[in-house]
Amino acid sequence: MSNSSSTDPSPDDNAGSSCSGNSEACGCGSSSGVGMNRRTALKAIGATLGAAAFAQAIAPLTQWTDDLTIDDYLQKHYKELSPFDLGVVMARMEKETKESTGVDVHIGDYRPQPGVKFGYALNLSVCVGCRRCAKACHVENNHDRPSGNSYIRVLEMQKGSLDLAKGRVNYDHAVPDAEKFYMPVQCQQCDKPPCVSVCPVEATWKEADGIVVVDYNWCIGCRYCEAACPYHARRFNWKKPEVPATEINPDQGYLSNRLRPQGVMEKCTFCLHRSRQGKLPACLEACPTGARVFGNLLDPESEIRWVLKNKRVFVLKEDVGTQPSFFYFFDV
Repeated sequence: MSNSSSTDPSPDDNAGSSCSGNSEACGCGSSSGVGMNRRTALKAIGATLGAAAFAQAIAPLTQWTDDLTIDDYLQKHYKELSPFDLGVVMARMEKETKESTGVDVHIGDYRPQPGVKFGYALNLSVCVGCRRCAKACHVENNHDRPSGNSYIRVLEMQKGSLDLAKGRVNYDHAVPDAEKFYMPVQCQQCDKPPCVSVCPVEATWKEADGIVVVDYNWCIGCRYCEAACPYHARRFNWKKPEVPATEINPDQGYLSNRLRPQGVMEKCTFCLHRSRQGKLPACLEACPTGARVFGNLLDPESEIRWVLKNKRVFVLKEDVGTQPSFFYFFDV
């Protein structure tokens, strides 16, 4: 257990997060060399074969992502796109969403703010297991409706035990149960995220404000990151997510809650399309008991820093060395 948190970003926190779009200037091109070469080679093949023959040739590679166009599939890595190119990409995605759903959406590119590293804390003494946080996540992040997907799992735990393996997710009785406590689990936004280090194409990375993100158009769906995450915080889209047009959240971020294609991984981003604009994550706003605390770990006057200083906080699976930015505590 710990009652304090390091407030200094690790040396690699800034990797790729302040990219100007010029890969030669910032090194992004070299850091994602494997992926860049793969797409560049495919483009060269396409130029040789012609569009129709090329589409047929890459069909086996895109079997999981049959809702992507060739332009989507051959798109550059996010960190290699210039601001102009990224604007073109987002405009294309907005147009494609309008054509496929009939809904006008805005997709923004929200970058980390200087001097900010986000942290989250959760008071387990007042969480009642209502799962409104999971529902809010489901709606805010345009999750697949039939599966009821969410980035948050709420575990019902026996009082006196912190054995996550014995936590129940699918409880269906009235809450709270006097003999239980409730532990919501989501991405811990680790300072040393194993999900990032195992990605073979560098489709996921940690940004300067501590948020681990995914370039959905670069992910190849190998699911290595899902296997590496000790918190079961990654989700795989086995099919194209279904969201009724009337339920689509039109306020979207390129690296957060835009509609994801089939065959890619996704995860919690602390609602970066909200938090990087000074708003709170949807899960926090939905909590009826005030169990959730969110803020800037680098601000000594923030509420999250007060919690770390004055409460006996702990992190999940401290022994695996991931150094989470998500903390838990009890009012004892």
